[in-house]
Amino acid sequence: MRHVKQSTPNSQYRIIVVDDEIGIIDSLSIFLKRDGYDFVGVTDPLKAIEMVKNEHFDMMILDFIMTPIHGDKVIEEIRKFNKNLYILLLTGHKDLAPPLETIRRYDIQGYCEKTDKFDQLLLLIESGIKSIAQMRTIQKINEELTESNKKLENSYMESIEILRYTVEAKDQYTRGHSERVSDYSVLIGEKLGLSESDIHTLKIGGLFHDIGKIGVPDAVLSKPGKLTDEEFEEIKKHPTIGAQILSNATIFDDIIPIVKYHHERYDGRGYPEGLVGEDIPYLARIAAVADTYDAMRSKRPYRDALPIDIVKEEFRKNIGTQFDPDIAALFLDVIKNNYDELAQIESKYYDKYID
Repeated sequence: MRHVKQSTPNSQYRIIVVDDEIGIIDSLSIFLKRDGYDFVGVTDPLKAIEMVKNEHFDMMILDFIMTPIHGDKVIEEIRKFNKNLYILLLTGHKDLAPPLETIRRYDIQGYCEKTDKFDQLLLLIESGIKSIAQMRTIQKINEELTESNKKLENSYMESIEILRYTVEAKDQYTRGHSERVSDYSVLIGEKLGLSESDIHTLKIGGLFHDIGKIGVPDAVLSKPGKLTDEEFEEIKKHPTIGAQILSNATIFDDIIPIVKYHHERYDGRGYPEGLVGEDIPYLARIAAVADTYDAMRSKRPYRDALPIDIVKEEFRKNIGTQFDPDIAALFLDVIKNNYDELAQIESKYYDKYID
C-alpha cells in the first residue's frame, strides 16, 4: 500500500543551509527533514544569494568562513534586498565568531559554534521558527486590520461625498468648485515641492473644504444678492460645521485643519478663530489661495467671472494681509508663467458641469 506523506506544521517553513562543507549540509538535512522542514542545502554562497533573491525562504543557516566569500558578505548582500530573512550564523571556532557590531549591523538573529552535536543549533532553529510564526501571525492581523480599516474608510468617504454633492446641488453656481479648489491646491503644493502625503491631504481637503455648508440654510446659500450681516454670520459657521462633521472619523484628521481654517486671513481678520500668520495651518493657507482664486474666476448671479488681470491685482494687493506672502507670491508666478495649467483646470470642470 502506498503511504501518503503527512503534512506537518514545520513543513510550511522553508530553510536554506549554506556551507561549503557538504558534510555539514548532509548532517543538517537529516535532522531538519526528520522534523518536517522544507530543506534546501547549498555549498556555493554566491548561488545562495541568487536563490534568496528569487525564491522565498523563512530562515538561513549560514557558515561564517567560506569561499569565495565569507558569511558576513553574504548577509551584507542579502540585506540589500531582504530585511526579513531570519539568519543563524555558524562558526568553526569560538575565536572566529563575528564581532558583535557585525551581528547588530546585519541583523543576525543568532550564531553558534560548529560541533559534532547539533543540540544547540536545533534549539536555536526551534526558537527562530517560533519567532517567525509569531511574526506571521502579527502580519496576518495587520493585514486583516488594514483591510477592515480600508473598508471603513471607503464607507466614510462615500458618505461624505454624498454630503458634498448635496451641498453643490443646493447652489448651482458652485458646481465643480470643490474639484477646482482641490486641483488648484494640488498644483500649488507641487510647485512648493511638498511631500506626496501633503499633496494627498491638499487634494482631499480641497474636495471637502466646504462640506460644512450642508448646515447653512438654503435661502442664505443660494441668495443671489448681497448678504445681510446676519446671513453672513450664518455663512461663517460652515468651516466649524465641516470640521465637526469630519471629526467623527479619524481618517479625516489630516484634512480638518484645511476645512476649519481655509477662511482665516494672514492678518488675523479671518474666521472662525481669527488666527494670525503662521498660526494658521500651512495647508489651510494654500487652500485659502486656491479657494479665493476660484471664487474670483467663477461666474456668480450678481457678476461675471473676473478677468485674470483683475485677479492678479487682487492677489498683489492682499499679499501679507489676506494671504501668506510666500504662497501668494508663488501663485502669482504660476499665473504669470503657468497659466495654461490653471486654464486646463477651469476648462475641465466647465465642460463637466456646463448645462
